This record gives sequence, C-alpha cells and structure tokens, in this order.
Amino acid sequence: MKLSIIVPVYNEEMNISPFVTRMKDVIKEIGCDYEILFSMDPSKDQTEKIILDMRKQDPKIKLLKMSRRFGQPACTIAGLHYCTGDACVVIDVDLQDPPELAKEMVVKWKEGYDVVYAQRTSRKGETFIKNIVSFFGYWLIDKVSEISIPRNTGDFRLLSRRVIEHLKKLKEREAFLRGLTAYVGFNQTAVKYHREPRLSGQGKYNRFLGSLYIGLNGLIGFSKYPLHLISIMGLIISLSSFFVGFGYLFLKLINYDIKWGNPTLIILFSFLSGVQLLSLGIMAEYFARIYDEIKGRPAFIVQDAHGLNEPNT
Repeated sequence: MKLSIIVPVYNEEMNISPFVTRMKDVIKEIGCDYEILFSMDPSKDQTEKIILDMRKQDPKIKLLKMSRRFGQPACTIAGLHYCTGDACVVIDVDLQDPPELAKEMVVKWKEGYDVVYAQRTSRKGETFIKNIVSFFGYWLIDKVSEISIPRNTGDFRLLSRRVIEHLKKLKEREAFLRGLTAYVGFNQTAVKYHREPRLSGQGKYNRFLGSLYIGLNGLIGFSKYPLHLISIMGLIISLSSFFVGFGYLFLKLINYDIKWGNPTLIILFSFLSGVQLLSLGIMAEYFARIYDEIKGRPAFIVQDAHGLNEPNT
C-alpha cells in the first residue's frame, strides 16, 4: 500500500518542517509506503529551498512548482494528477488539520470507503464574522445544490485511487474539490475533529472575501438555482405590476384620487433597477464561468517536478 500526501503550499517556510515531522510519525504508525507531495505556487520566502533541502535527506518528499500563482485549488488538482499512491490524503501544511487524523481515514478506507472527509466540529482561531459567513454559506449550498455537499468540510480528505482517476477526467478550471468529490460519488464517510489555529503565519485567503469566493464558487458550480430564481423574481414582479395596474384602473373608475408622489416612484424605480442589476450580476457569474471553460486553458502549468514523472492522462 502506498499513500500520497498532497500538500498545497505558498509562502509557508515556518510550517514545512513541523508538518513533515508530524506527518512522518503518522505514516510510521500506519506502516505503509508513502510520498509527501508539496504542490507549490512560486513563493517569495524560503519554502522551495526548505522542501528541496528536506528532499535531499528523504527522496519520498517531492515538489511540484507551478509556473505562476494559480491558487490553492489548482495546486491541489495538480497534486492529484501527479500522485502515484493507492490513495491520497489532501491536507494543508499549517497544522490546523491534524495529520494524526490520517490514521483514522486509512482505517475507514480499508473498510471500503472511497472518500473519507474530515468534518469540523469546532473552529479555533477564526473570527466570528468568518464563522457566520461559513455557516450561512454551507446552509445555502446545502439547500440549493444539485448534489449533497457535507457541511463544515474543507479539502482535508482521503481519496481512493479510483476516485482520483475520475477526478482527473473532470476538466473544470474552477476546482471546488469538496463539490467534485461529492459529484463523483462512491462510498463516502466522515471523521470528526476539532480544528486548531494555524501553527504560524497567516492564511493566504482574504479574511473577508476568501470564504465568500469559495462559497460563490460552490454555488455557481453546482447549482442552477440562482438562474431559476431570476425567472421566479421576474414572474412575481410581473404579476405584482399587473395587480397594481388593475388596482389603479379600478380606483380611477370609482374616481378615487391617488397621490403617488415622487418618493413612491423613486422607491419603485430603485427597487426594479436593483432587481435588474442583481439578475445581470448572477447571469454574469455563469457567463464568466462558461467563458473561462470554453477557452480551454489548463487549470495549472507545472514549471518543475522534483521526483515526479509526467502523469498519465
């Protein structure tokens, strides 16, 4: 049995060594062959040097370096394409997600599960606003998504080889891994854990917009409900206009003096303009996704692959 550990990194020089130490201890307890595959956007600190220095001591530590910054989701997908294990564990390097949980994931995998995702029961070190945004985002995606995406999960999960192979066939550039693995299906289960604060440094996602972007990516990528909502809103507003017009005609027929006034008209026009702009914005998000997909550009470009061969596609 060979286990691939896929670790997307960017400017994480302080976390590499502690992560590898803990991860190796876990792998030793599991008792399997392994590779630790760092998938890195070009970093401005010593992340690359530290990984390559550690590789000199242990060739099972491997490095993919992107040609430019493609982002964490793309780095994760690149790792899936290059990994060679019978299963892989996707995990962040900041030790918020405990490497020790991989032991429980492997046990579940041996029981016959193809996807074992880590489900958070608590989040330490995160702001109240981010927790609120995350809670609402998971609730909304759960309500409108065409597939069931488990709440309070991230990319931290174990994937069997057959799931990896099916994920490699998906050509979406905006890779929302938790949605893609839910789409692929197969036997899936959860392991619970408490999420710790980062060991050191700061997260690379914008603390205010990062969660919103991830949530929007999941919503647009796995639900057509926003488009249906536009049609429903249009129908409701049209019917409302019809009844208002009918009421206006009735009041005119009975010679009732209607005092609409400028404030009423301004509020009405502002409301309708807002609805139109919101509808255009929702459609623009889908059109932008279509535009990106039809260009057919790769989701990632690898500049250097240390210890890795070109993947079979």
